[in-house]
Parts: sequence; structure tokens; C-alpha cells
Amino acid sequence: MTTPPTVGHPPLPRADAIVDPRVGDAGPALLALEDGTVFSGIAFGAPVASGGDLVVNTSQTGYQEIATDPSYAGQVVVMTYPLIGNYGRLHDDDQSERPWLRGLVVAHATAAVLDDARQLATLLRSNDIPAIAGVDTRALARHLRANGCLRGIITEPGMTDPDRAVALARAVPRWEDQDFVAEVSPAVVREVGDDAAAPLVAIVDFGLKANIVRSLRRRGVRVRVLPHTTGAAELLAPDVAGIVFSPGPGDPARLDGPVALARAVIDDGRPFLGICLGHQIVGRAAGAETRRLRFGHHGANHPVQDLDTGYVQVTAQNHEVQVVGDRLPASSGFRVSQVNLNDRSVEGLRHAEKPIETVQYHPEGAPGPLDALAVFDRFVDAMRRDA
Repeated sequence: MTTPPTVGHPPLPRADAIVDPRVGDAGPALLALEDGTVFSGIAFGAPVASGGDLVVNTSQTGYQEIATDPSYAGQVVVMTYPLIGNYGRLHDDDQSERPWLRGLVVAHATAAVLDDARQLATLLRSNDIPAIAGVDTRALARHLRANGCLRGIITEPGMTDPDRAVALARAVPRWEDQDFVAEVSPAVVREVGDDAAAPLVAIVDFGLKANIVRSLRRRGVRVRVLPHTTGAAELLAPDVAGIVFSPGPGDPARLDGPVALARAVIDDGRPFLGICLGHQIVGRAAGAETRRLRFGHHGANHPVQDLDTGYVQVTAQNHEVQVVGDRLPASSGFRVSQVNLNDRSVEGLRHAEKPIETVQYHPEGAPGPLDALAVFDRFVDAMRRDA
């Protein structure tokens, strides 16, 4: 690309008008995009540079959960809501053991709590993740909507050379070329719950969110969390009553092993739930294609309609890839069960004969707040009927 660098907005006001003094800033920095666009801002995360694909999240809240969601591995998250940090972090609401995003972009970094440990900035700094404030995030969102997904980089504090920043953005590895699942998936098996009489759910962890485990546990089941390298024999052990393929980051076209594993689960016929990346893996196992969206779905306000019931629910979403519904073979036994009302993309699959369902959205996110939780009810009910 030869597009000359451009500055995304006029000179910034004083730093303390952009970053709350209780958060503290580290000085000027840049957000540079591979197409040559450059936004100036104020650094307030870790004092390092980092880059990845830019994704836009339209949620007003949930920034703690977004930061700790493994599905954001390798991505720089842009929050369109103008005030980020206006409530404190609760450790129990973290979705994994650490944040996985490559950087955070906000308009204003605020601080509603005095306790440093409960601030979002502290979570980022302690995990070497940069953040930048002072960016017109809504203008940036419009730019990405018009131009499609772009790589970008947040520079380290004090690095304000736009030409160099753009060169660094163009050197960021492509999202499609990276194996993010291997980064976020655990190496060992863990068990959650000790009620031996409760049905056992085996979850293959491609980037599991803690709320999925909590949602299942509330429905009276035990959970076994397995690495993404798990084989069919271990996953389909005799004591397993149902299987879940978790959400996760990256392109399902890279995941031939999990796709083969999904085929084994489909053939086995036990209750099977795929969520987000898990949905995409099952779609590929059923013979469908997956295709990257021009810009992904990220936020807590996506309307999804169930084609069997007509019911419309508000959903939380975080994905870059869709299952191509018209490439789903009729012989697979699967049909498209839910669609996104914004763009008609596929949001769910169901099998005609077996207790198998997939959803593209995050039922554990529940922005409705209860709209999508029936996904877990249907899955657990199918396990109990199958017992």
C-alpha cells in the first residue's frame, strides 16, 4: 500500500481531559492502521507497543469481560462507547485467567473507583497490554465499516512518528496466518464439580469463557474441561453425557483436527452444543464452508431470530467468521436454525434427528439479560432425556 499517513483528528486537549488522573497516563502515543490512517492519543496501558487486527465493540459495559475473553486473542479492541472505566473490576467476572487482546482503544479512560487493583488500566498494565485514549472511536468504527478489517498498532509512549508507525502496522502478522487456539487452550484436563450423580459435560476448550462453565453448573451438571488436542476416545468416554465445543479465537479453516473430532461426535450422537468457534467447527464438519466477514460482529446488541419459533433475542457476539448456510449439504442432516437480522448471516444450526445444536452468539453473555440462556436449558434437557 502507498496511502500516505493521515491524522485521524485535530490536536488533542490536555491529557487529564482524556485520561482520568486517577488512572494516570504515560504520555503521547499513536494508533496507526495499515492503510496509512493515524490517530494521535494518550497512552494509559502498559508502556509497550502491540498490534493486531482492529475490531469494534459497541457494548456500553462489559469491558472487563471483553479484555479477558480468549476470543479476542490477537486483536486490538476499539470501544465505541465514549467512557470506559466508569465502574470497577470484579475479579470473579474475569472470563479467563488473563487478558488476551493485543491492545485497547477508547475515547476517554475514566476511573470510578479509587482502588487501583479494581481499575481496568491495572489489569492491562500487569499483563503488558497497551491502551490508548483520545481516539474518536466512532469515526474509527465508521472507517473500518467502510474499508473492512485492518491491521493496526498502538505505539509505545513517546513514539509519535506517523510514517514509522504505519510501517509497523503493515508488518503485523495477518490474523488468518496465526494459530490463536494453541495459545489460549489449556494443556491439562480439569474437573469442575464433585457431585458424582450429576451428568458430566465434556467441554473442548478452544478459548473457553468462565460464564459457560458457570451457566452449565447452575443447571446441575459436572464439567470436564479438555485441551483442544483431545482425541475422540477421551472426549467420548463412557461417563460423558454431553459435549460442548467452546468459543475461541482465530480461523476455523486452520482447525482440521477439531473438525475431524466434531465429525466423530456427530456420528456418536450424544447431545452436542457448539458455541461461536465451536459452531463454525461443527458447520465445517457438516460439510459447510466458512467465510470471513467484511467486518466482524462484536457487541451486545445483535438481534437473532430463531427460524423454528420466530422468537427474536438480543445477543452478545464476538466473531470474524460466518458459516455459509447455502453451502450446507442437505445430506448432512443439519439445517440453518437461526439468523442475524442485521445481515442475515447464519447464527445457528440444528440436526434433524440428533440432539445437536450450535449457536454463533454467546448465550453465556446474556445481554437481554436472559434472552439466550435457553440454549443451555435445551442442551441439559437433551442430556437428561438421553441418560
